[in-house]
Amino acid sequence: MDFDFSDDQQALRDAVAKWVEKSYDFERRRKIVEAGGFDRGVYGELAELGLAGIYISEDNGGLGMGPVEAMVVLEELGRGIVCEPLAQAFVTSATIQAYGSPEAKQQWLPKIASGEALVVLAHQERKARYRLDVCEAKAAKAGSGYTVTALKNIVPAGDQADAFVVPAALDGKLALFLVERSAQGVSTRGYLTQDEARAADLKLDNAPAQLITADGLAALTFAVDIGITCACAEGVGTMDKTVAMTVEYMNQRKQFGVVIASFQALRHRVADMKMQLELARSMSYYASLKLGEAEADRRQALSRAKVQLGQSMRFVGQQSVQLHGGIGVTDEYAGSHYFKKLTQLEMTYGDTMHHLGEVSARMQETAGVFA
Repeated sequence: MDFDFSDDQQALRDAVAKWVEKSYDFERRRKIVEAGGFDRGVYGELAELGLAGIYISEDNGGLGMGPVEAMVVLEELGRGIVCEPLAQAFVTSATIQAYGSPEAKQQWLPKIASGEALVVLAHQERKARYRLDVCEAKAAKAGSGYTVTALKNIVPAGDQADAFVVPAALDGKLALFLVERSAQGVSTRGYLTQDEARAADLKLDNAPAQLITADGLAALTFAVDIGITCACAEGVGTMDKTVAMTVEYMNQRKQFGVVIASFQALRHRVADMKMQLELARSMSYYASLKLGEAEADRRQALSRAKVQLGQSMRFVGQQSVQLHGGIGVTDEYAGSHYFKKLTQLEMTYGDTMHHLGEVSARMQETAGVFA
């Protein structure tokens, strides 16, 4: 089996890496954070590179690529801790393409691919605790369409997005709807998140909605699984840069007249960080490659990946802070912002303990070395 990236995938990685290096340095990011944690112009730049259309078929204006290409892109964006939620374009476009009606595909996929529309997933509720089958949002038939009443929390760029993919109960069964932010009955409250990106609470009061699919739980599960692979890929990129920054600092910082990189005990800690990074990288690849499997196998694989990524992100972030000393938590130093990003990614789409429970629940009697 060939695990090397193709020439096209490597060219895609190089293009995104160059954009991050030249167009999204730490000072530009700081200004974006001070302005609210989201810049529509930056999102437009990503869309101009064709990145918003990676999961969208060529017939609908996209690139017709898939999970591996998305992973490559998000690793590089993770290295720049880019605030703009390109991963949401992957999540929502893939879900609409897989489950949406022909009308929904025709209306929204070209807009997502071009960057004209930012469509985000709004599924989190306070009482759900990462469970996808717990949903208090209600939908009802209204003439030839539908209305949705809901309160969703921590919606990525929720007060800046153009539309939302919203799960809600319809006739006792979970369905998936698309709600435009400009629709009547829609209100948002925006704020900065721990990683300095933007999110919002979304309130829908009998808001007009377009039905994506009545098979809402399967569609939502698919969307969240794509989200998990995106979080894993971003985490790998963020950890990769964190390790590099830590090594660079250790090669400059002197104590007792020598650089601290020469201390064997600290070198061992860096080796442990590198080991956790590579474990995370392999599980991120595993997650992306498993997206095409049947739901049961896919869910188990992605929970396994999220457990490893959660452990690795927490370890790498904490060790980086310890090896930097006091500067590692100052706002002026970029390393503290990478630590914040890793901390939030560990909790995104389910924290480590949640996914450890998911892995345990899916174990069979033959699980283990005797399987």
